[in-house]
Amino acid sequence: MAGGHTKRLIVVVGPTAVGKTTMGIALAKHFKTEIISADSRQFYKEMSIGTAKPDVNELTEAKHHFIDSHTIEEEYSAGDFERDALSLLDTLFEKHDVVVMVGGSGLFVRAVCEGLDDLPKAPAVVRERLNGIFERKGLESLQQKLKEVDPDYYHHADIHNPQRVIRALEVYEATGKPFSSYRVREMVERPFEIITVGLNMDRQMLYDRINLRVDMMIEKGLVNEVRSLLSYRNKPALLTVGYAEIFDFIDGEITLEEAIFRIKQNSRRYAKRQITWFKKYGNTVWFEPDDWKGILSFLR
Repeated sequence: MAGGHTKRLIVVVGPTAVGKTTMGIALAKHFKTEIISADSRQFYKEMSIGTAKPDVNELTEAKHHFIDSHTIEEEYSAGDFERDALSLLDTLFEKHDVVVMVGGSGLFVRAVCEGLDDLPKAPAVVRERLNGIFERKGLESLQQKLKEVDPDYYHHADIHNPQRVIRALEVYEATGKPFSSYRVREMVERPFEIITVGLNMDRQMLYDRINLRVDMMIEKGLVNEVRSLLSYRNKPALLTVGYAEIFDFIDGEITLEEAIFRIKQNSRRYAKRQITWFKKYGNTVWFEPDDWKGILSFLR
């Protein structure tokens, strides 16, 4: 990779359904470059409908990396992504002065842009036990446990995300130390310039787009996709919006109508948390998703 800051990584962030994929492709075509996906669920080949992956046409418009790159049977962490994405950037920057990264997974974006804390890896048996508690008793019992053992992280984390809660408890149970005690590493300086473009829009318009996207997922066969993943239901990637609710429907706990309502509701809540995260994150500059001229002017 070239020294200094002669290379640029343009990072497109924002809430779900705002139009990040479309903007990422437009930027990649403009700069004649490639795209790194930083969406923590689009890595998995088996998860397509519920993750709103770029479709076949979009994937042919610009080369994407980290789409369908792994199987759900593999554990793939933000730390793994940091290592692999940085290695890929070394290669891409040999051919391109600009690379585009697109994603709504804040932790995975941060991994590439700032580096992550060196967190210990917990034994698989610990994760399996915590997943079992989540399945039997729900998220609230795990949230309460986290509040007791690590109040600092509890008050700052996305405690509605089972992955985050379980990961924090894993570290605590494996080491006896709170997760927050490991989150002290200073930001790593990367050998390339990072420019973060945030996309946002009127809240009601965004919510309407989210609701429409969920309806389209159901039409495309989300229920059957989730059925095909029943044997993997305790995998962290599946403890998320769009999958957890359909599992509840399949278990007979709620109707399909209720599951769809909850997916829409939880997706809207997730979008709100994404906006909050990225507004606090780095030097993000915000634009309407159709403000192509404004974004290009800013990047120049």
